Amino acid sequence: MGLLEGKTALITGAARGIGKAIALKFAAEGANVAFTDLVIDENGKATEDEIAAFGVKAKGYASNAADFAQTEEVVKQVKEEFGSIDILVNNAGITKDGLMLRMSEAQWDAVIAVNLKSAFNFIHACVPVMMRQRGGSIINMASVVGVHGNAGQCNYAASKAGLIALAKSIAQEMGAKGIRANAIAPGFIETAMTAALPDDVRAEWCKKIPLRRGGTPEDVANVALFLASDLSAYVSGQVIQIDGGMNM
Repeated sequence: MGLLEGKTALITGAARGIGKAIALKFAAEGANVAFTDLVIDENGKATEDEIAAFGVKAKGYASNAADFAQTEEVVKQVKEEFGSIDILVNNAGITKDGLMLRMSEAQWDAVIAVNLKSAFNFIHACVPVMMRQRGGSIINMASVVGVHGNAGQCNYAASKAGLIALAKSIAQEMGAKGIRANAIAPGFIETAMTAALPDDVRAEWCKKIPLRRGGTPEDVANVALFLASDLSAYVSGQVIQIDGGMNM
């Protein structure tokens, strides 16, 4: 019997990358999975099929996570179609990097809206469901730059720091209702985005990591599974860095 048998997970931005890895990990452990992405195209449908191959219920929902009204409607649909929402993973995110002096207001607003406001939207919509169920696990996908900052990413770093503070605040507000909230802060993870970096940049980055390698989406998914399951029943308000020891 899987660690998440019979539970329903809602994961934002999960048609690809780390979100997809988490969705597949959860499905392998028995969870039914609802996921969102801006559009559910052929890629999204393929992800849906891969999740369903584990013998669980799977459905992708086209939704702009930064839109409050759309989020309310999607969460309502998920509750109606799946029956419960036991796990929420706020994974939707974008980058629009640039130094502060060159950053436009539009770059700032877009990153804050997609990365941070989307988490507010989904938590706001899901918490009443979890309260009625007397339990739930909320996982915010932050970043090591949300802990330590990063030049050229002030908008991204601020949004990720916000996700950490949001998780800690929800943990305090909702603990008495049996709802836990935590944050994951990945470091250098091998994804399509990092694969596009020049080899010398990647090599230099790995030199700074005690484990001398980048992480994998599977590494992140394993920690997400821990936080989603009863293995972490007494863990709340925490931020776990998955960075190979890069920031201690």
